[in-house]
Amino acid sequence: MKTTDKGMLRRVAGSSVIGSTIEWYDFFLYGIVAGIVFNKLYFPAGDPLIATLLAYATFAVGFVSRPLGGIIFGHFGDKIGRKSVLIITLGIMGVSTALIAFIPTYEQIGIWAPVCLIILRIFQGIGLGGEWGGAVLMTFEHAPKSKRGLYASLPQIGLAIGLLLASGVVGVLSSQLPDNQFMSWGWRLAFALSAIMIFLGLWIRLNVSESPEFQEMKKHNKEASAPFKEMWRGNTGNIFAGMGARYIDGVFFNIMGVFSINYLTDTIQISRTDALLGVSVGALVMCFSIPFFGYLSDVFGRTRVFLYGSLIAGFSALPAFWLMSNSDGNILLIWLSIIIPFGIFYAAVYGPEAALFAELFDAPVRYTGMSFVYQFSGIFASGLTPIIATALLKLNNGSYTYITLYVMFAGIVSALSARWIQSRQIRSTQQSIQKEDLEPKVMSQ
Repeated sequence: MKTTDKGMLRRVAGSSVIGSTIEWYDFFLYGIVAGIVFNKLYFPAGDPLIATLLAYATFAVGFVSRPLGGIIFGHFGDKIGRKSVLIITLGIMGVSTALIAFIPTYEQIGIWAPVCLIILRIFQGIGLGGEWGGAVLMTFEHAPKSKRGLYASLPQIGLAIGLLLASGVVGVLSSQLPDNQFMSWGWRLAFALSAIMIFLGLWIRLNVSESPEFQEMKKHNKEASAPFKEMWRGNTGNIFAGMGARYIDGVFFNIMGVFSINYLTDTIQISRTDALLGVSVGALVMCFSIPFFGYLSDVFGRTRVFLYGSLIAGFSALPAFWLMSNSDGNILLIWLSIIIPFGIFYAAVYGPEAALFAELFDAPVRYTGMSFVYQFSGIFASGLTPIIATALLKLNNGSYTYITLYVMFAGIVSALSARWIQSRQIRSTQQSIQKEDLEPKVMSQ
């Protein structure tokens, strides 16, 4: 397999980071706005809790449609190439996000307002469903094997930058505009901005080379004829273990990065701007901690870093919410309760995760396999989490205890899944060594 020169590797890494940043900005902008705008303008109801749950339900729709995008674009990514598919997914995400800026409210067009919102959210999910696996594979398959954890973690930074941009843009608009103007047209500017960003992302992606592993596979006609079907052969255990490992990622991110904003504004009674700023700083810290833990996975092993990261992140939810609830409105304490677990502990999971999932599958089905694992598990781990957290808060009369127990449970499930992957990798390595030891004996006979 031919190697990638350093200049091209840098361009590939840069294009993956910028492209994934745009995709995540689009996707999580919706999540941030759902609990503060859409629940009022698109899902009016007598009970504010019901309106918020309905708004988060459309947020979950994006996660439901992501596996469809993962299957569709994973198939073509394994058949025609990683690069071509990434250009298509970026276009789908950008257009659907920009169009949200122009949807009339429920008061203006009635039931068609939430219907249009849901349709565009579905397209957002389809686009991101195909984006994540391709962006990771471009860096993973271009990088030297000894540095694949580090390079595969770089597109993961796009999540942090995208969230930083989304929360930052909404925070600036929210703080600089009177509430009536922000609710009327200010929030729409954040979605319209996607139309500008899309052209930058497409230009960059058109100027990188295809993955060397895919080129080699294409050269020898080793592409999978039916990637989704072939993905299951010998990989069933890896698929389910991968989905289990993904659990803490989706739960923790959506508790600390999405639900916490609504919790802080409605329960703790701090300003929307202060809540968004805390999440933004956590995302900024994450930009540096994600590649750090990706690098550590090259040194100490993916599963080991991921296993301990899952437990630490899961059990950090209790002190984080305790500090929020007992801060007496002290903004510095509230920010620390978000920044440390979200900016550092979560990165210990998200940094090594990309390479961990990529190594579960061989190259002919890798795009399809890792996309399916990541996106299908996201329905339960990510999409339903804000709804579950809101319901648990209500069930426990506004107390955070049930929420933190839920996060801890997710951490334990992911740690056990990583341990299973680790043990399987050890068995596979031992079998390979035994096979190599036997070959000389057979040849000598």
